[in-house]
Amino acid sequence: MRSLFVGMLVLTAVVSVSAQSRKPAVPRTADGHPDLQGTWDFAQLTPFERPGDFAGKDTVTEEEAEEFAQKRIETTHKDRRDGGAAADVERAYNDFWWDFGRRIARQPSLVVDPPDGRVPPLTAEAQQRAAARRGKYDNPEERPLAERCVLGFNSGPPMIPSAYNNNMQLVQTRDHVVILNEMIHSARIVSLAGRPHAPKNIRSLTGDSVGRWDGDTLVVDTVAIDTRVRNISVGKTGDANAWLHSEKEHVIERFSRPSKNYLVYQLTVEDPEVLVKPFVSAPHTWTLAQDPNDVWTEYICTSNEEPEFFKKLDDKTKEEYEKSGRTDQGAQTGRGR
Repeated sequence: MRSLFVGMLVLTAVVSVSAQSRKPAVPRTADGHPDLQGTWDFAQLTPFERPGDFAGKDTVTEEEAEEFAQKRIETTHKDRRDGGAAADVERAYNDFWWDFGRRIARQPSLVVDPPDGRVPPLTAEAQQRAAARRGKYDNPEERPLAERCVLGFNSGPPMIPSAYNNNMQLVQTRDHVVILNEMIHSARIVSLAGRPHAPKNIRSLTGDSVGRWDGDTLVVDTVAIDTRVRNISVGKTGDANAWLHSEKEHVIERFSRPSKNYLVYQLTVEDPEVLVKPFVSAPHTWTLAQDPNDVWTEYICTSNEEPEFFKKLDDKTKEEYEKSGRTDQGAQTGRGR
């Protein structure tokens, strides 16, 4: 049943694009700008980076997209019990709690520039920084912020589809937009008043965001992201060794609403101290929550839970887990509810 559902969604996505070509009425606010408000789901089965299966392809057929979706659902299913005790522990929750999305686009990746659909390599300096941090987990300050329940691993900027809680609520006034992410409920306040960025020495976890309208598209420009924040390591959600930001990172997000039920998001990331060149995503569709009663519950993130759980494992399971060489990935300090 799950397979059929994915296939139907692939076909629905194609129909939706066709329907949008008829230019349905766009909701607007009193000042004439598109009304971007709503709770939006940005989960995607479309891979962020182009996988080897699609190497050299700029588009994929419906059959290829559905086959990839089926394969991803099967390989990420958390109720599997293969792989031994170590793999079982790393799956963390049962499958009910995970949400990798149910939509797949007819494109091989969300990243479209560079043309190979891959995030550019790290600079030599960034590789050294990543290597210096690898394996350091004894000090709480060395643990990732998401793991310490400080900032969500997919809350951005930029907002990249991840393992669960891929929901964002946007609230809009004439002079401000608030981007509220479900993941550890971080709120980013974007000024639309035309002010310049704050001084460079003032930094925050989600950076300093200013916005402007480019026709019917909201362009959000963000700098001054705290250098302790880690970008998602593509393909390894929540990877503790994901690369860091530098003080020169610059994120541009573009939001548009082609119709009532869809929001289109595109991102550009440049960081000359970390990436050898910028990368750009394709415009991709988020969907509006349809049920007015679908209200978020608080994402309660608690510290120091899983290490205690790990201590209670039987000796055989601990031994298998440690021999796997993946203890740095699985022994997390924060868990959400």
